[in-house]
Amino acid sequence: MNDPSEEAAGAQKSLAEHPFADDEAERRRQYVAANRDRIRELNRLWRSEHLDRARELNRDSMRRAAARRHREAEVRARGRERAKRWRLEHPERRREYQQRWVAENREKVREYYSRYYEAHRDEVKARAAARRDAAPERTKQITRQWAERNTARRAELQRNRRSDPEIYQSELEANAAARRLKRSLSRARLPPKLLHATTAAERRANEREADAYFSDSSRPEHLRQFTVFAESLTEHMLKNGAGMRDFAEAYVETRARMGLPPVPVETIVYARAVEFVTERMRRVDLLTGRDVAAAVRATKAMVRREERQQQFERLIRTVVTHANRNSARFRVDAEMDNQARTHRGKPRVPVESLVVQLAMQEVIGRVPTNRLTIEDARSVARVAQQRVAMSFQARADAVDERIHRPSVG
Repeated sequence: MNDPSEEAAGAQKSLAEHPFADDEAERRRQYVAANRDRIRELNRLWRSEHLDRARELNRDSMRRAAARRHREAEVRARGRERAKRWRLEHPERRREYQQRWVAENREKVREYYSRYYEAHRDEVKARAAARRDAAPERTKQITRQWAERNTARRAELQRNRRSDPEIYQSELEANAAARRLKRSLSRARLPPKLLHATTAAERRANEREADAYFSDSSRPEHLRQFTVFAESLTEHMLKNGAGMRDFAEAYVETRARMGLPPVPVETIVYARAVEFVTERMRRVDLLTGRDVAAAVRATKAMVRREERQQQFERLIRTVVTHANRNSARFRVDAEMDNQARTHRGKPRVPVESLVVQLAMQEVIGRVPTNRLTIEDARSVARVAQQRVAMSFQARADAVDERIHRPSVG
């Protein structure tokens, strides 16, 4: 059997020399199409008998194909480099060409965009959201301008959305609930509900911060350290706050005598408290300055609430005790005040209310009230009035019982 490569070379030479080369080539194609199985079998037999030669021919073919691909890649790279240099050297012509091509191929551009969007929907949305977040003011301006240009389109979109009965009903119920809440707050003389409308950019930023927060592998230990630190700081201040404040006030006075710059008492108190708590904790390596500041703010709020509650209860006890101890004197003063009110044509006031007012006027400067508000003072008066009224009623019942107690003969 002859070498197929030699046969192919001979066939090409004969075709080039024969005057009817095209007819011969056509007959060869017809023969090959009619005898594919036989030709395939002959090739298989030749390859089995000349395996080394077939492998050598295959290697030569692969080398030629690799060299051809390499040349084509180099040609393409040189073309890209030339195109890149041309774009850099002629930016205006490049822009004009792009604009002209886009204007002439609107349908193609729309089709390309649609196809790319379908294949990369999430990426396109993410990039668009990032652009909007980077320029929120420009985004608002563009949105406002679009709404002004497309009032009819906007109204149509709103009608289409409200055409869904469930959506329309939910919006009606939400609006009605908001109106009811507003009327209820107004009747109760309370301020209206304050709402902060967050933009989409703010919501995305909050989501990114939340993801970063909860995906942190060290977060559980961080939370443990922060929780222990905050609780320990609050406990320490509630237990030793008064003594630490006395020391801080003395320290501030010493600095003033020495001519040093003044330092707030609260700063000294909480600086020493933070130092005391951190020295006694097992681990504080994950705590940051923001964590310490947050714990200090929470502790200050807790201490203020506790001091306010203590002052509130102490003022009630003091007022009630003072009113009971001086009830006779206060009753005389209250009766005189009611007589004066009657003489002026004003209605009488319950004796208990006047007694509490007189008692509060005398004791208000004896107990600390710097944490209490006007509303707290009114609450103290109401509670004290109830307790004083109960005390007066108990005394009156005891007197009646002694008067009507039967004598033993």
